[in-house]
Amino acid sequence: MQLHKTRIPGCFTIQPLLFKDERGVFVKTFRSDVFAENHLETHFPEQYYSISRQGVLRGLHFQIPPREHTKLVYCVSGKVMDVIVDLRRGSPAFGNFEVFELSAEEGNMIYIPPGLAHGFYVTSERAILVYNVSSLYSPEHDCGIHWRSIDLPWPNQNPILSERDGAFPHVSNFSSPFSFEGGEKGK
Repeated sequence: MQLHKTRIPGCFTIQPLLFKDERGVFVKTFRSDVFAENHLETHFPEQYYSISRQGVLRGLHFQIPPREHTKLVYCVSGKVMDVIVDLRRGSPAFGNFEVFELSAEEGNMIYIPPGLAHGFYVTSERAILVYNVSSLYSPEHDCGIHWRSIDLPWPNQNPILSERDGAFPHVSNFSSPFSFEGGEKGK
């Protein structure tokens, strides 16, 4: 399992070991010892997945304090354009974003600390994205910012959206409750 820093402090791309043979591929998605050694969250009390068709955009989502959470996301079917936006006041990357391609074929993952908005756009015919989160879902703390409020390079300006995602506020109208803690987790 290889961890790679991104331009957003505390956010990592992770390349797990892929074991390939004539039967297919076996992917080990989590090792608590590797996460603990790198000072990353190891407690994920809730896991879920979404199934989406091509052209669907989900996001940009997060939970606010005191129910904020770390996410570990990966694609087990298909391919997505995955994005994060740093909403942590005081972060050297505040307001900046990163774009990644997650695919079942690569088995790659993203480790997303609290205070980052997350979303994705499905580029394959269908995609299944798995989310591991460090706190339970809390409807009253579940929030988002509008997908167009950051100049992200979305491949489609008319994606398939939920009504909720289309109604999120512009980032300029969002007063962030997140603060950067000054240190970066992970080596």
